[in-house]
Amino acid sequence: MATSAATQKLGIAELRPRAGAGKVLWRTARQKPIGAISLVVCVILVLVAIFATQIAPHPPASLDNPRLAAPSLSHPFGTDNLFRDMFSRILIGSRISLGIGFAAVFIGTIMGTVLGLTSGYFGGWPDMVVSRLIDIVLGFPPLVLAIFFLSIFNTDKGFTLRAFLMVSLAIGIIITPTTARIVRASTLTVRNLQYIEAAISAGNPPFRVVARHVLPNVVAPIIVIASIQIGNAILAEAALSFLSLGIADDSHPSWGKMLQDTRQVWQAAWWTAVVPGAAISVAVLSFNLLGDALRDVLDPRLRQSS
Repeated sequence: MATSAATQKLGIAELRPRAGAGKVLWRTARQKPIGAISLVVCVILVLVAIFATQIAPHPPASLDNPRLAAPSLSHPFGTDNLFRDMFSRILIGSRISLGIGFAAVFIGTIMGTVLGLTSGYFGGWPDMVVSRLIDIVLGFPPLVLAIFFLSIFNTDKGFTLRAFLMVSLAIGIIITPTTARIVRASTLTVRNLQYIEAAISAGNPPFRVVARHVLPNVVAPIIVIASIQIGNAILAEAALSFLSLGIADDSHPSWGKMLQDTRQVWQAAWWTAVVPGAAISVAVLSFNLLGDALRDVLDPRLRQSS
């Protein structure tokens, strides 16, 4: 018995309008309220760093203040043992702390992405060489490796462009292995997919395949790990500045250097330790929470593998 085709025309279903970017962002913020709050805090920190000079009520090295004054309306965060306004120094110090944090993550992400793509896609001896380099870096405590690097290569003292780049590179080196391992794992999952094999069969050279087909498909984990590493870089910069290996000086403070300058008066003036410590904690916690939220939104597989 032959089957008869349906003669009734199918009605065109009413298409649901596509949600705009604002609605998608609002829905994501409702699903991840902690991530949304951390994003707002991170944006505020970046804006403060950009406009710190305009916001700060006093020059960071000004001595026209009472010594060790408690927090008040005229000095919201008090003054330190060298007569300097801590509120102004916190604002100005965000430039170095966040600036080195972002620069170090940029350097570490670039190096880690190149090493991870090379190791994961080509395999063989490139994979062995990259893996051994990562093992060597991981064989040293991160802070000790950064101190060793700066002791040899950073000959400038104070706030200079070369010193900024050296400190950023030192921190970037110690955060590279984590990025390289995650990019390598993501590349291994993408390398054997059919569209990669089709691109190779079409005669595309390896570097073109990596740049045009592999890299776009591992961008999500790269963004996630970079956002998480910003907090680690800020904490590393604070530790190096506390050890007098940073680039801060009287006119260009950083949060870690503020702790180092006031360590002798912490018991007499609690705010000299609490204020810069709280600034470091808020920045690190905000970027870490933002990274966790991005991990859930962009690449939930990272949560399963962590």
